[in-house]
Amino acid sequence: MSANRRAVVVILDGLRRDFVTPDGTPYLAAMRAGSTWCAAHRSVFPSVTRVVSSSVATGCLPSRHSLAGNTIALEQDGALTLFDAGKPDFIGHKRRLTGHALAVPTLAERLEAAGGVAVFSNVSPGAAYLHDPDGHGHVYHRAGSFGPGRTPVEGEGVLAISPDLDGDAAMAERFVENAFGESGPALALAWFGHPDTTQHAFPLGSPEHREALRRADAHAGKVIAAVANARAKGEDILLAVGSDHGHQTVSHVVDIDAILIGEGLKAGHGSADVVVAPNGTAALIYVDPRHADVLPRLGAFLAGCDWVGRLIGPENFAEHGVPAGGGLAFAISLAADDEARNAFGVPGLSVAARPAEGKPDRLGCGQHGGLGRYEQSPFLILDGAGFAPGAEIAETTSAIDLAPTILTFLGRDTNGLDGRPLQSPSLSHATRDIHS
Repeated sequence: MSANRRAVVVILDGLRRDFVTPDGTPYLAAMRAGSTWCAAHRSVFPSVTRVVSSSVATGCLPSRHSLAGNTIALEQDGALTLFDAGKPDFIGHKRRLTGHALAVPTLAERLEAAGGVAVFSNVSPGAAYLHDPDGHGHVYHRAGSFGPGRTPVEGEGVLAISPDLDGDAAMAERFVENAFGESGPALALAWFGHPDTTQHAFPLGSPEHREALRRADAHAGKVIAAVANARAKGEDILLAVGSDHGHQTVSHVVDIDAILIGEGLKAGHGSADVVVAPNGTAALIYVDPRHADVLPRLGAFLAGCDWVGRLIGPENFAEHGVPAGGGLAFAISLAADDEARNAFGVPGLSVAARPAEGKPDRLGCGQHGGLGRYEQSPFLILDGAGFAPGAEIAETTSAIDLAPTILTFLGRDTNGLDGRPLQSPSLSHATRDIHS
């Protein structure tokens, strides 16, 4: 890697591909016109931030890195217990109960001796820390920032921001100050919390949502301008701007726990025989091996439910990248109608699972997690060596392709990854009419 070569990644959480338009997101639209556009970019399953963060960090599917969802069950004290992967202490729990935070190396580990990694994040603490759970680089988050060895960052280095759009704006400023120049890392990643957080609270297409898109676009535009300035000073930069998943509108909410109890398939609220881990428009269902006799009836019941869009059993886990073991019996993508529209004319409606721990799930607002068309439609724009201006990759690309693309640009090996570098000559980088 040359001394002035670096990768810069910007993730605008939850921004689905069809919302990248000249009117709504002018900075992104301008970048798209002069860069390579991934026309069929996809998330992973479940399409939730903590899982995608782990896949971006490792270049691997959940079946390899081992994080199955935003909410998962782990065996603790002999019983299946729900854990929220977004909490600051989750990594410690997962390492204690499974022997690792993630089962494969992260970019922070791979690049530790090759310029290092700095992650700035304004999503949940768990999603931020999963980029570097073992302390090989720097992670900056409002809940606490850490350097190598997970040494706490103090003083001026603290990222004292709020989780709202103003917090994203403050993080954009900090990121630009730290990402470039001689002291900048080989990989600098900024993961913004919006428009995702806004979309969970307001309908897609609403004035509040449109304003969040405008401001998120401006945050990306600030980084895009900083990259242009650094390139003018001689830096060789790969710039990747994208999102982790899209959103669909919540049409109705199902309480899977209550339904299974009512059918005699689960002993009661809080019982550990059958444990439901809600993940937005997806759900993971765990069964204690001592109650394996319920599996045939449970599978048959779920297969007949109209709120189940796709039922994934262990025989299909590998196909969908779902981690096997740990009592996980079924993964569900809840029912979706990709053609139906919400009150603002935005297509894509989905059923959502009632969240754990009393968290809200608002009817008519955005949600994600499953395999619906729009929640599986994030965007990705690539600009730098290996990517032609005005080109388009028509083949399916994925969140797992970011890590090998970055490593290839930086001259590092990509052994052991599930994704592939998007500079690959086997991919078609067709030139499009940038004025169309």
